[in-house]
Amino acid sequence: MAYPRPRLGAHMSIAGGVARAIDRAEATGCETLQIFTKNSNQWQGRPLEETDVAKFRSRAESSGISPIVSHASYLINLAAPDRTLRKRSVAALADELSRGDRLGLAGVVLHPGAYTTSSVQDGLRRITDGIAEAQAQQTGQTLLLLEHTAGQGTMLGYRFDQLSEMIEPLDDSSRVGICLDTCHLVAAGYDLISDEGYQNVFEEFESLLGFDRLKVFHLNDSKKPLGSRVDRHDAIGRGHIGTDPFRRLLCDERFVDLPMVLETPKSGNVRPLDIDADPKDLENLALLKQLRSKRD
Repeated sequence: MAYPRPRLGAHMSIAGGVARAIDRAEATGCETLQIFTKNSNQWQGRPLEETDVAKFRSRAESSGISPIVSHASYLINLAAPDRTLRKRSVAALADELSRGDRLGLAGVVLHPGAYTTSSVQDGLRRITDGIAEAQAQQTGQTLLLLEHTAGQGTMLGYRFDQLSEMIEPLDDSSRVGICLDTCHLVAAGYDLISDEGYQNVFEEFESLLGFDRLKVFHLNDSKKPLGSRVDRHDAIGRGHIGTDPFRRLLCDERFVDLPMVLETPKSGNVRPLDIDADPKDLENLALLKQLRSKRD
């Protein structure tokens, strides 16, 4: 008997045009997909041309790869106490959401930000206000997906209660969801590794945020141990998490309808404009599909 199962995919490059990411996803055997819609280390990207948008939407429909999400620029810091940086961050987030709307994306994944020289509470408040400001400029329905972080430095969002504090004060939180990253969870001290720890992690998540808020997983092993507060992704089964927790997650009936996306290291042997599958993506995805099949 075949059971429902999570859709598996990976982050793909948009080199050569946003639609090329779907070509790469197909070559890799992805069922879902994450992209950048612009250079992740720049404030402003090249405007999306109508022809690019139309081609992307057409390829997305014909491929059956769904849902598709984007990851926002790493420069965005809604928690920044510096007014200029925060203003640029809100504008950049509004642009990311607009691009997501135009491309028909399910969501935009965002690292909430770091409070730097201020305080945790001030940082959380600025994040809430920044979300509201950016979404007030939005005309479509693409979700904002706050990514749980590893907690490096002054980065916020590494505790479930912090994510709740960012969302709860919003007048309308219906377009805000959560992205959980397995590497980040373990680095932040959430024990996904043991059976008991796994159950406790998701009991706490359900209590503080609710599973309705959970929209996507990033599947990454961790080069650093539990509670390290250091964000270093590793190949599936090669780090401190191992394979059993991924099998448990992939076979968890609560998450069968959620997309799960690899952000594991790539081989670096594929030329930027190629659409060939990266060997490491193929290896990691094959292992995840094997683990997922254990439920059948």
